[in-house]
Amino acid sequence: MKPIYLDHNATTPVDPAVLDAMLPFLREEFGNPSSAHVLGRRARNAVEQARAEVAALIGARTDEIVFTGGGTEASNMAIRGSLAGGRGGIVTSAIEHPATEECCSRLEREGHAVRRVSPDPHGRLDAQAVVDAIDDGVALVTLIHAQNEIGTLQPIAEIAPAAHDHGALVHADAAQSLGKVPVHVDALGVDLLSIAGHKLYAPKGVGALFVRRGVELQPIVVGASQEHGLRPGTENVAFIVGLGTACRIAAERLVIDRARISECTADLAARLARAVPGLIVVGEEVERLPNTLNVLFPSVSGRRLLERCPQVLASTGSACHADREDPSAILTALGIDAEAALGAVRLSLGRSTTAADIEQAVVHLTEAWHSLRFAEPAVAHTTSESLP
Repeated sequence: MKPIYLDHNATTPVDPAVLDAMLPFLREEFGNPSSAHVLGRRARNAVEQARAEVAALIGARTDEIVFTGGGTEASNMAIRGSLAGGRGGIVTSAIEHPATEECCSRLEREGHAVRRVSPDPHGRLDAQAVVDAIDDGVALVTLIHAQNEIGTLQPIAEIAPAAHDHGALVHADAAQSLGKVPVHVDALGVDLLSIAGHKLYAPKGVGALFVRRGVELQPIVVGASQEHGLRPGTENVAFIVGLGTACRIAAERLVIDRARISECTADLAARLARAVPGLIVVGEEVERLPNTLNVLFPSVSGRRLLERCPQVLASTGSACHADREDPSAILTALGIDAEAALGAVRLSLGRSTTAADIEQAVVHLTEAWHSLRFAEPAVAHTTSESLP
């Protein structure tokens, strides 16, 4: 039987229409966009069309989009590029993706002050707590828009005006939120915004950074003048075309996808709660992505549960740390006990997820939980009442 894929926050399949748009630029349309001849001009036109499609999805101007090799590169470009040559501080959160946290940690070792604001027990930042951490010595506020493990949406629009009042730039990591909820750079009030193609039904290895007009970044890689000099090197035309097409499709499908997937996620949560006594939904009390469900299975390891349940393809948290069994730093930052956090399973739905998938996934996950619960020593676990 074909496995049920519930790991769309890790990566999405390439949309067939995206692949169709890419193929000519992997075959006959192989020109270099910097070449003056006809093949080069067609490649350049394709890149600029894709730039317009990305810009349209987030309400940006075309010249504010810089193509990158993915979301991690985009976030590094934003964070390191905005602080290059200066000694300004950073305000961020304790629940960032490693692309942001590791970048901030390196800058911290280089002498930049970094203030990390902790979330509430449900995984949401208090806007006032972030604002209180900002002063005139802060050069950048960088926050994840939708937390990749638990899906909680952060109040960036409430924070941005205070950051600007202190002369700081605002960067949002929108890798997980784009295409799932509305993302508009003016509504958020951001100066910089990271995009990852493979979370959006485009291929891996392509992304983009929104850089608001008037914001000056220092390049972190030097070379020729491609992408406003911020990302030198010959453009990956086929993948850029794929990202543009994926953004256009996301704009067309956003409303209907959001409603249908939200219903499926709610159904999944309700069925699991009925089948698994003591199951906890992380971040249940706050606004989350419509496709994301992070649950704590009582008395078992989430990793072992998924190993016992090959019919369901999911993860225990961020796919960037899938090679070891440690409690998620994101969950422990919420105050969840480390032993309890080991029971976490992240289930993230997508366009292809059906009601039948949900029904079958619950059966398989529940069977795996029952088999583990009585076959192995119990893993200590909190109850919903003991969560902070």
